[in-house]
Amino acid sequence: MATVAQPRSREPVAPDPARNLALELVRATEAAAINCSRYMGFGDKNQVDGAAVDAMRPVLGSVRMNGIVVIGEGEKDEAPMLFNGERVGDGSGPEWDIAVDPVDGTTLTAKSLPDAVSIIGVSARGTMFSPGPAVYMQKLVVPAEAAAAVDLDAPIADNLAKIAEATDRAVSELTVCVLDRLRHAELVAAIRSAGARIRFLLDGDVAGAIMAASPLTGVDLLVGVGGTPEGVLAACALRCLGGEMFGRLIARNEDERAAILDAGFDLDRILTTTDLVSGDNVFFAATGVTDGALLRGVRFESHRIVTHSLSMRSRSGTIRLIEGHHDPDRSFLVNP
Repeated sequence: MATVAQPRSREPVAPDPARNLALELVRATEAAAINCSRYMGFGDKNQVDGAAVDAMRPVLGSVRMNGIVVIGEGEKDEAPMLFNGERVGDGSGPEWDIAVDPVDGTTLTAKSLPDAVSIIGVSARGTMFSPGPAVYMQKLVVPAEAAAAVDLDAPIADNLAKIAEATDRAVSELTVCVLDRLRHAELVAAIRSAGARIRFLLDGDVAGAIMAASPLTGVDLLVGVGGTPEGVLAACALRCLGGEMFGRLIARNEDERAAILDAGFDLDRILTTTDLVSGDNVFFAATGVTDGALLRGVRFESHRIVTHSLSMRSRSGTIRLIEGHHDPDRSFLVNP
């Protein structure tokens, strides 16, 4: 008598309660980008920031998570902001660390300049670096294939030569992202002397860090001194995307140096991406506010609003580019 083959039993796949979080975070950055872009070119960066926060907060409040803002906008005051220590989400599930900047580039938006984005990063509670009184840090961001070749303390010309070798190109074919600040005058001169090209960032360097680690953006590294909170946000993206950040906390004056040391930080320590965000389940979302090399800005068209967003998760390695079409009369994103 023939034996009938029995179907192979399969273990049930355990549901992942965090799986939808990546897309839920995009809803928050979309809302912030749409609302603040209404004030693009108005010249008031505080108006831009307030509009972004006003739209982002209620959307985050509807997300199924128990979040605590680690990287926000300072201490709570009368201004609308997502402040350090604020709880966000509906309070359900495990706790998450939240890094958020409703608009990285408020001045850019106020002046209709490129590269403004709305961004948020999420990692398991206790895995995100909290910079305390350290406002600025020295940064070097490179693609993954060059991470082992560079040295934060090496002259920029040496690092450019190493990156060129690691990526099989000439130094003259490299493009360096640098914040356009007086403090970078010597750095800019050294980059030019080495023969590399420069893409200046007018404000906010998170987008520049992501571009340095991403193919097809035309950027090969980011270097210079920028905000420490922005460094943590960029590290969230790099945990999902690849690439590496090397950084060191910078004190602007003796009082700040004393405050940083009193808080227990080491000003000589080189921080890596995993020092800044150590969790292995990191989420990152960004939506363009104004047009940039990373994302297109918000478009107001006849009977619809168009957004362009980036959604990433480190555990799955998934990177999504999302074009959203929003009905201004019906979308919760537009009328949070």
